[in-house]
Amino acid sequence: MDVRRAAERYRGGDPEAGIDTRHAFSFGPHYDPDNLRFGAVIACNEERLAPGAGFDEHPHSHTEIVTWVVEGELTHRDSTGHETRVRPGDVQHLGAAAGVRHVERNDTDRPLTFIQMWLAPLEPGGDPSYEIIPGIADSTPYAVPGAGAMLHVRRLAPGERTAVPDAPQVYVHVVRGEVRLGEERLGPGDSARITGEEGLAAVGITATELLLWEMAP
Repeated sequence: MDVRRAAERYRGGDPEAGIDTRHAFSFGPHYDPDNLRFGAVIACNEERLAPGAGFDEHPHSHTEIVTWVVEGELTHRDSTGHETRVRPGDVQHLGAAAGVRHVERNDTDRPLTFIQMWLAPLEPGGDPSYEIIPGIADSTPYAVPGAGAMLHVRRLAPGERTAVPDAPQVYVHVVRGEVRLGEERLGPGDSARITGEEGLAAVGITATELLLWEMAP
């Protein structure tokens, strides 16, 4: 288990424009050849947008983009004609395929925080795709077959435990609260990269929300 702390994330974004970003992996000018990816996961960005702030239209390609809103409401528009509002508990998935453009904004008068995870596709090219699953339940994993990955959302009460998937690779991100993962104690923004573990459990120390990616190599 390789634990990475929130304080180790790369700071990015544009503070003057109301954008504060924390990168878990090598990203843009923050190049780290020893931290390019884990399994299919190539980015796990914590984004904080002030009211009225956002990312103007920009392109993506050959990336599976999954977004999880922590608080607030995210406005999404893309070049395939989708315009949606993403709220806490929703899973948004944009398959960039051979190329797509999109806009992400906070069009409300409240702060917005979201986690955006990028996964490398198994095969390049194809047509862009878009899906939003409102209010996903803990018992309903979300599959991203294009990346050979499965997302599990786990919400734990203090003292409650849940099994970590027995998979060749698991990426865990703590959205909120504190959790004990094996012998490690993790807090908000911390993550763990787990390889080849079986029988591992996560136990809530406080009320906790976790995102777990189950992946095959």
